[in-house]
Amino acid sequence: MPNDPSQRNIQLLSYAVIGCGLIGKKRAAALAQIKGARLIYACDLDGARAAEVANAYPGCKASKDFNEAIEDSTVHAVIVSTLNSSLAPIALAAAKAGKHVLIEKPGALGSSELKEIEKVASAKGVQIRIGYNHRFHPSLLKAREIVESGALGDLMFIRGRYGHGGRKGYDREWRSDPKLSGGGELIDQGVHLIDLSLSYLGDIVTVEGHASTLFWDMKVDDNAFLSLRTAKGQTAWLQVSCSEWKNLFSFEIYGRDGKLAIDGLGGSYGTEKLTYYRMLPEMGPPETTSWEFPRADQSWALETTAFCEDIRLGRTPSPGLKEGIRTLEIVETVYKRSGYPTL
Repeated sequence: MPNDPSQRNIQLLSYAVIGCGLIGKKRAAALAQIKGARLIYACDLDGARAAEVANAYPGCKASKDFNEAIEDSTVHAVIVSTLNSSLAPIALAAAKAGKHVLIEKPGALGSSELKEIEKVASAKGVQIRIGYNHRFHPSLLKAREIVESGALGDLMFIRGRYGHGGRKGYDREWRSDPKLSGGGELIDQGVHLIDLSLSYLGDIVTVEGHASTLFWDMKVDDNAFLSLRTAKGQTAWLQVSCSEWKNLFSFEIYGRDGKLAIDGLGGSYGTEKLTYYRMLPEMGPPETTSWEFPRADQSWALETTAFCEDIRLGRTPSPGLKEGIRTLEIVETVYKRSGYPTL
């Protein structure tokens, strides 16, 4: 980063948000708080939704055609927050037009789509970030700080669980259609756990597990169980479910010298909390320290800010296409073994 933080805001960058649903609105609101960033297009097939976002930001134009934004030479970057089936095609078109792109997770219906974007992004010299906002939750930022300090020692394994209970009619929503979603719970919430595991353990060389449809009347999975291992034998044991009934997020990181436990994400998942269990030389009960994070979710704003910094600094995003491709390859391996179709 420049020594003078104010230097980061000299270059004024213009953005387009494509997809003006809940997440698109969060991204637009985040851009409005970043110095040197301005939103000039809000695009959505639903003109009323596009207009609602555009009207909230001076100088922003509503459009039902995303091509209008990516063909505009004054647009530097786009944020794609559509249904899964539209993420990669729009991102690819934007990259071909020389735009930097933040693609909401999972980034595509399959890894092959991201690999195509990777080729274009390399040729055009544009930055592509995959929107795994969970990395920016305060508990996980604090966990990262502790792990990188070496306080846990060598990492041994990770245990993660993530799930929700759906809602009446859930199995008739777009997420239940593999042509629109690419899959079920594994490609929905499961990719967050996979991405986090990769970020702590490094590359996975062994993928085991299965996906199942146990409750909902749909053609995609509603539960998945994974065991992922690195070349060193470190393991991530992960379970995701949309028959959890009581919403749950639990992510535990085990090292030789201690353990971190993250519980909750705020809202219906409960207050976000990080607990650090430090093993003592004499073993026995560990020394315990806890932090609670009751404030509103700032992960979207922090991640959007990181994307703006990627562009200004010419920095390779993390997670970017490399991480996004590997995450989807793991999903595809489990789906193929479980008899679900893949792209």
